[in-house]
Amino acid sequence: MPEIDKNENAVTILTIAKMANVSHTTVSRALNGSALVKPATRDKITKIAQQVGYVPNLSAKRLVTNRSYMIGIFFTNLDTGTSASFLTEVIEQAQGLLPKGYSLSINSVDNAMDEQGISVSNFDGIIVISQSASDDEFIEYLHKTGIPIVVLNRVINRNDINNYAVGDELGGKIATEYAIRMGHRKFALIKGLNEFESSAHRTKGFMDALDAHDIKADPKLVKQGDYQPKSGNVLMRQILSGGDIPSCVICENDDMALGALNACIELGYQVPRDISIIGFDDMGYSKYLVPPLTTVRKPTSTIIGMGVSRLVEMMEDKQHDDIEQKVVNPEIIVRSSVLNMNKIDFSRK
Repeated sequence: MPEIDKNENAVTILTIAKMANVSHTTVSRALNGSALVKPATRDKITKIAQQVGYVPNLSAKRLVTNRSYMIGIFFTNLDTGTSASFLTEVIEQAQGLLPKGYSLSINSVDNAMDEQGISVSNFDGIIVISQSASDDEFIEYLHKTGIPIVVLNRVINRNDINNYAVGDELGGKIATEYAIRMGHRKFALIKGLNEFESSAHRTKGFMDALDAHDIKADPKLVKQGDYQPKSGNVLMRQILSGGDIPSCVICENDDMALGALNACIELGYQVPRDISIIGFDDMGYSKYLVPPLTTVRKPTSTIIGMGVSRLVEMMEDKQHDDIEQKVVNPEIIVRSSVLNMNKIDFSRK
């Protein structure tokens, strides 16, 4: 193979085409992963490109393809309610699943709907991580523009947009039912942000499970949080200082459970000997807490995978007309933060 100047300006598609003895069109297709190029030829071209240090000119590529290779991810609100751990997980999952060459732009629906706005025409596709019905106006606006869009996390009340959501109500129910099977009958609940539908659904699941077992919820032990660790800490302190201690506290996300667990440690309570805690989400850190947190695993990676896959299909095939709408159910992850009350001999206490 002839030597070549590895100066960035000297290495072009034409250079690689000459070395591989193919047309520049074949090189362009191969470097973009086109199925029109035979695998052996594509491998040969890729190896040459790597050897000579070829760096694609993205600006030129965007001009030729009329694409930005930018994906917008919009959360309902980045200032309140969206925990840092959830935000990080979504970004990492999406970035890892997008085809090579794409970049992410993260923003909030609130900012997009601001008077100054954000030009959605800069994106090849958009993922909306919806947590509230307040997003519906933005979703409708995007739909009218014709830009490829998927809505994740929340069930939307329409049948013309691809939508992958989480069974939050079932999650609240299975968490509570697990604690009931472990012998718990006195509960506290630390709720998520009031404006987010996930909190309403998880609360309903909690209440339905109690009703099914003729257990009454104590209104004084149902606390309004905001999905942030600090609220979990503050509200758990209120619960522990109220004189009427529940045997189990269910938190509507892991971040609040983390704050609640720290409040127990700070006030001298042992988990789960003195009080049990259940979270929701199964964030990456949950299994490393002391004790490891029993929680509901929210299928975030599954819905992100479905959403990214469908969005890429839509961006590559403008005639992709079929609509997918799925609700993925969560599961209980049992660790060490819930005491099995059935094994305690209360007659000896």
